Amino acid sequence: MSLDSDVIVDRRRIRRKLTFWRVAAAVVAIAAVVGVGVIAAGGRSSLTTAGSIARVNIEGLIRSDHDRVEALERLEKSQAAAVIVHINSPGGTTAGSEQLYDALTRLKAKKPLVVVVEGLAASGGYITAIAADHIIAQQSSLVGSIGVLFQFPNVSELLKTVGVKVEEIKSSPLKAAPNGFEPTSPEARAAIDALVRDSYAWFRGLVKERRGMDDALLEKVADGRVFTGRQAVELKLVDQLGDEKAAVAWLVQEKKIKSGLPVRDYKLNPRFGDLTFLRTAASVTLDAFGLSGIARRIEQAGLVQAVDRLGMDGMLALWQPTGSN
Repeated sequence: MSLDSDVIVDRRRIRRKLTFWRVAAAVVAIAAVVGVGVIAAGGRSSLTTAGSIARVNIEGLIRSDHDRVEALERLEKSQAAAVIVHINSPGGTTAGSEQLYDALTRLKAKKPLVVVVEGLAASGGYITAIAADHIIAQQSSLVGSIGVLFQFPNVSELLKTVGVKVEEIKSSPLKAAPNGFEPTSPEARAAIDALVRDSYAWFRGLVKERRGMDDALLEKVADGRVFTGRQAVELKLVDQLGDEKAAVAWLVQEKKIKSGLPVRDYKLNPRFGDLTFLRTAASVTLDAFGLSGIARRIEQAGLVQAVDRLGMDGMLALWQPTGSN
């Protein structure tokens, strides 16, 4: 009986050690993948040299990002012959979109620049696109959503149901309004409406100036809807249907860029949360070491995106169709 007990204890010890080393190996493997990814993200930005066209990708939610601005400023000083900006974004914060627009405008002053809309350039994504003098979209791309959004949850009815009341003392009625803990007052609603209208007027004016639209056409396209690439050409939201090859051809013909130059990726040093390949690699690594439960959670990237959207503050220039969250 004692011998059997010793065997059981030994097996448990071995099992615990095996689990420990599995976890340790997984952590080391993930750290190695992260290290390689970070080095690659930073190092590839230097691959754009004289005799090449830089490819810049703007994807996902747009917010203020000083690292991205600095990367674009380095691109200004590089030897790249031209820049192709690929956009696939539903927009983001108005301030972040304006910052990116300004950075691309400065870049365009130094190098020929053309935009290619991949799947989506809506709201803040379209603000980004109109920094270019020439916009190319695929026929089925979605473009537009010219408008501004201010959203906030109001849980005042829920608080009444659970018997909770939030007390506050503030210097003036509109301080920290709306706060979501009480019904929005007419004065607070009017103040927020003024912010939205002012930002919307700025957005409309930018589109009108950059796309050379008259008031009648601007009214038609600036009602918040998105358009397909085919529709967008007719409405002057984009200039041409096509892809990266069309962008290269335009640079050669209109900007006299030398024909046959290679197009090389220029990385904007994305945040860790945006490195999809790292999430995938981490999932595969954990799965290989028998930690499939953790792997499945990592694969739920949609949860990450939902949290990312909730983390955006301020005025939004964001295309957010119902059911997409």
